[in-house]
Amino acid sequence: MSSINFIGGEKGGVGKSVVARALAQYFIDTERPFVGFDTDRSHNSFTRFYADYASPVVIDSYEGLDQIAASFEEESEDGEQSSVIVDLAAQTAAPLAGWIKDSDLLALLGEMGVTVNFWHVADAGKDSVDLLDDLIEQYGAGPNYIIVKNFGRGSDFSELDASPALETARGLGAQVINVPQLHESSMRKIDRQNTSFWAAVNLRSGPEALGLLERQRVKTWLKNTYAAFDNLPL
Repeated sequence: MSSINFIGGEKGGVGKSVVARALAQYFIDTERPFVGFDTDRSHNSFTRFYADYASPVVIDSYEGLDQIAASFEEESEDGEQSSVIVDLAAQTAAPLAGWIKDSDLLALLGEMGVTVNFWHVADAGKDSVDLLDDLIEQYGAGPNYIIVKNFGRGSDFSELDASPALETARGLGAQVINVPQLHESSMRKIDRQNTSFWAAVNLRSGPEALGLLERQRVKTWLKNTYAAFDNLPL
């Protein structure tokens, strides 16, 4: 079974692209075919780090978004259908919802046996709680909701934990996962090099190459993040 993973959160700076990149590396390391789409016109973070797998898409164009759904008609060399990762830029909820509604996309993907996952990447602020409420209200029962507490963007998620929005989401079967913080200096080096997490762990030469213990910390971060991914409907 394949899945489509909308990595969102609507708010800027919550770490959506980092989660999309981690999921891409997870698929690569577990040998699951996938394609990626990057909706951020300003930074194209996903495309920069995983250029062999991801391509930019214009989210306020139905023709652009249609490319995402069309990817499910393509099969890999071994006949396995690829999953899809969509790295959503901030403030893209409205055009995405319009496209999904007008295309009756959830029903179509259900007929095709594609699992639909809406990822809500959250920091520790109130905005993330309010935006989760908006997401649940928009799509209701049907798709899967994966709520990501990104500890790289905060440490106190008590407001989210106590919120009616999270209670409603759990009632719809939402899964809540934790993504740990990766040491800031290591992440800065990875970002400056535009390298994948695989390259960060394995490359040992160059001015921005990570040192022995930095590579070990990235390995540990990936291991813990992968453990959070293992039980998701991917």
